[in-house]
Amino acid sequence: MLDSCAEQGVTIQIATPHFYANHMQPEDFLRNRQAAYEKVVDYAGEKEISLLCGAEVAFFRSIGYSEILDEMTISDTRLLLLEMPFREWTSRDLKEVELLLRRGIHPIIAHIERFYSFQSDKGIIDDLIDMPVTIQVNAEALLSWRTRGKMLKLFRTQQAQLLGSDCHNLTSRPPNLQQGREVLEKKLGQTQLQEIDTLGMQLLKKYHR
Repeated sequence: MLDSCAEQGVTIQIATPHFYANHMQPEDFLRNRQAAYEKVVDYAGEKEISLLCGAEVAFFRSIGYSEILDEMTISDTRLLLLEMPFREWTSRDLKEVELLLRRGIHPIIAHIERFYSFQSDKGIIDDLIDMPVTIQVNAEALLSWRTRGKMLKLFRTQQAQLLGSDCHNLTSRPPNLQQGREVLEKKLGQTQLQEIDTLGMQLLKKYHR
């Protein structure tokens, strides 16, 4: 996957293994993540990729008060990749996100495209987007006709700000950032890509601890 990402022009890569608070002990997760990081960080360097650690944290009850999140943020920052629940959201869920913001943690909402089908009231997604969070879209959402139009609109109206690859392997979920970027460039222009790249760097600097 590092080889593929390097070929696609990636120079900074954030590794975000899934963290499920209901099924994992934080200490075990962090130990396993560090061990995995040490296995690949030198190779990433050979590919001229700066590899950062993070986690894709699945939403859980009282997440806004959790003390474990400081260890789950992206390396040396207060940025947290947050996966919202795959169910109908409630106002209480959004209040948990507000609590994170009040604590100084900046949520990046992972793959917003996957949650629309769970909401009978799509307005609650708009309520989340209107909060001072960052919205991320997976490249695969721009490669499917089912979701492409909606996601392009989110980028066009600046309601979505980041594009991710969500790569897990080289078969069913391979690195595909370049393909997603090509769609954005074709539909919305080179300026859109520049804004995404600039924002990514700005976030890492702004929320550096």
